Amino acid sequence: MRGTFAGIAAFGAAMALAPAARAGVDEVHVGVMQHNICVTNCKNADKEDGPNVEFQVSFDSPSFLNWAGSPQPYVMASVNTQGATSFGGFGLEWRWDFADGWALEPGVGYVVHDGEVDNPYANGSPEAAAFAEEHVLLGSEDLFRTSLALTRDFEGPWEAQILFQHLSHGQILGNGRNQGMDQVGVRFGYQFGE
Repeated sequence: MRGTFAGIAAFGAAMALAPAARAGVDEVHVGVMQHNICVTNCKNADKEDGPNVEFQVSFDSPSFLNWAGSPQPYVMASVNTQGATSFGGFGLEWRWDFADGWALEPGVGYVVHDGEVDNPYANGSPEAAAFAEEHVLLGSEDLFRTSLALTRDFEGPWEAQILFQHLSHGQILGNGRNQGMDQVGVRFGYQFGE
């Protein structure tokens, strides 16, 4: 829980300093995500408890990414409020406006986490079975983060999002066990350029 309060304090400090130190920052998001739910990976869903509090800072798209559709680089952190898997990382997000005030924002990134990688108990033992019932075994400390947000822009600099994200090593950043994890939630954003 101490990490959650430290994260909230750091976010508050960043928001207070942001107008003076904007320097390429385009948006800041904060939200609450339902942790490890059944969307694409139902077999291992609901093994961990508690929502995640999520923070993200998105930057202006640099000109060298014009060839890729001008995605925005981001850094993010997602802190579990019950001591389950938390993670942080970076990546790219695209924005596709499809109606007045509405956009889709797909993203891809890389994260590291503090959750379980493997089962520490002997395979087939009662301890191993009990551990596997309560923990998602992600198979690698390095994971891909794919995301999709439905964004609603409001008058002025504010926006709201419904966000889905999936974490997995995809047999690329690791091999063997690859249980993965899905989260869905709501985020609110402040756009500095508006």
